[in-house]
Amino acid sequence: MEADLVLLNGRIYTLDPQQPTAQALAIAGNRIVALGDNRQMQQLLAAGGQQVDLAGHTVVPGFIDAHIHFLAYGLSLQEIDLAGVDSLAEALERVAARARTTPPGQWLTGRGWDQSLWGDGAFPTRQELDRVAPDHPVYLRRKCGHAAWANSRALALAGITEATPDPPGGTIQRDATGAPTGILKERAMDLVERLQQRPTPDQAREAVRLAMAAVHRLGIVGIHNMEGADALRAFQTLRAAGELKLRVLQQIPEADLDAAIQLGIQSGFGDDFLRFGGVKIFADGALGARTALMMAPYEGEPDNYGIALAEPEHLKRQVEKAARAGLAVFIHAIGDQANRNVLDAIEAVRRHPANGSIGPHLRHRIEHAQVLHPDDVSRFAALGVIASMQPIHCTQDMVLADRHWGARARLSYAWSSLLSSGAVLAFGSDAPVETPDVLQGLYAAVTRRRPDGYPGPAGWYPEECLSIQEAVHAYTAGAAYAGGDENRRGTLSPGKLADLAVLSQDIFTVEPEALLETRVVATLVDGEWVYSS
Repeated sequence: MEADLVLLNGRIYTLDPQQPTAQALAIAGNRIVALGDNRQMQQLLAAGGQQVDLAGHTVVPGFIDAHIHFLAYGLSLQEIDLAGVDSLAEALERVAARARTTPPGQWLTGRGWDQSLWGDGAFPTRQELDRVAPDHPVYLRRKCGHAAWANSRALALAGITEATPDPPGGTIQRDATGAPTGILKERAMDLVERLQQRPTPDQAREAVRLAMAAVHRLGIVGIHNMEGADALRAFQTLRAAGELKLRVLQQIPEADLDAAIQLGIQSGFGDDFLRFGGVKIFADGALGARTALMMAPYEGEPDNYGIALAEPEHLKRQVEKAARAGLAVFIHAIGDQANRNVLDAIEAVRRHPANGSIGPHLRHRIEHAQVLHPDDVSRFAALGVIASMQPIHCTQDMVLADRHWGARARLSYAWSSLLSSGAVLAFGSDAPVETPDVLQGLYAAVTRRRPDGYPGPAGWYPEECLSIQEAVHAYTAGAAYAGGDENRRGTLSPGKLADLAVLSQDIFTVEPEALLETRVVATLVDGEWVYSS
């Protein structure tokens, strides 16, 4: 057994209980072959091999983002960025600045706005956009992706007037006279989005390249992508050209389920760089748009229970159809009622006598699982449902959760409760909804505080905080398990793929605040350095 790459003088955390730590690591080709001390690993180095002195830096398994919209993230790097903008005036100025450099008539698109950061938290209006961009159609997706803000020109192009009915599963927000305000929720967004050109294949590939370079700088070696054909086509083309340096678990949109079944595609089909995961289904909306489906009304809105994007019987039919075809389901559920509906659907399929043992190996998931009824926490483990969650959402959404859900927010992002009950956690970012920066996600998971310290030293519902070991596990081994990859990656173990991240600090021993100062020094994918500072 000879190695062509040996890493020496490191603080290596393997996440493998058989050998939790090491000083050095040996790699042959794209596989880890051994771990141990410097002397042991140097003895394995083949003639002409490379040895790298880690100079005491920390090494962890490469991070896996278990929920991301990768093409959208790449495209967002080129759009108007409204993430974190703390005033309506600043948001409008960013739109105005882009309008000044864009020919009249061309679309201005962007995303990331959050009205909860703007004074009274009221939704903005089309008239405000009209003032700064009267000659362009403007369409800006909210940070959650479940609401959008459009100007009058965009609404006119879409044919949206006071006489336009709300589409099924969507809401056109209206003022006191019945006129559209410019805010579109859920499937009402489709009325404008269908006018916008899909990225060309060249544009999609370039967006993926931009996104890939960005996440490599964050120590990310793999993703679970929640998009459809445009992204899949770009991944395949880059894979064929040898340019895909990121391991992709690709989901199938619900609209394409029948086509996937007809072709015989099953979960796990593919190779080490591009494989199919399962079918992505939406059960409800989102907290920020107040469309997440709840058991009881939103605080102060006695008639608002959110929006069901899939009724319970539809969920059961789709889960069964997918499972019979060998496809796992990845179901978006935010509200407590939506989460219960999904758990009920999976339980009905798993335990119905007529179904026998269809798909017992399938790793069904709930994406987000943002707020749960106490009776449903233990059901994840009991049903083998993975909780695919995004820590950064917690600290960004806690003010809204308190405002709109009140005491129910106690089980919002209930990581510790789920983990204690035996559930598997898989962490991601939901980028471009939030930043894909894993170190920020780790900070959120272990403190439940924002970087500015809010809401105080203890954090928000601190009983749900995780240890740093638990949080890192969810971004590595947990995410690998969720993708059916635990035998190939997720830990630094002999025989596994050589994917790892080198960090500037020992995140297992520093104070949590130091996580925000930690940087990724280098990223290795498939035995190849894809980023180095």
